Amino acid sequence: MNIDFNSDEILFLEGENGLVGVVKVAQDNKMLFIATQDNEEIVQFLQKDDIIAVSNFKKDKRAIRSQAYLTREEDSPIVILNKDHPSTKRLSQVLSVGERVNLNCNITPGTHPEQDILCSCDSLSGLSIIKTPTGVKLSRKDIKYSIERF
Repeated sequence: MNIDFNSDEILFLEGENGLVGVVKVAQDNKMLFIATQDNEEIVQFLQKDDIIAVSNFKKDKRAIRSQAYLTREEDSPIVILNKDHPSTKRLSQVLSVGERVNLNCNITPGTHPEQDILCSCDSLSGLSIIKTPTGVKLSRKDIKYSIERF
């Protein structure tokens, strides 16, 4: 299923007990910095039609908008935790940025430096979100969604 939306809009994908917000990067040649627990910094180069996906387990649209804004507009780096880090149990939202994001409910939130996988609720698990020039393509058609102003 293809869904078109503009760079000043946010797409919300609604699961039974979670929500994923998707915005476009909206800038060419943007750099995303990813900090790891191993004292490394990974730099990911992005294009304007790449996507920022924020998964929230409390269905909080305001928190999703805030995290997407910090990543897109304020160049806030992404911090990756080790799987045994105690904070992984307290994360209420996580994000992934790139050309494609695969949602998965069987991973530890906040622990994947690869930006093509994102922890989500059960009902959205298995869904792939793939960028298109005008929006995204979803791998399933049974997803409830809405588009709002970003």
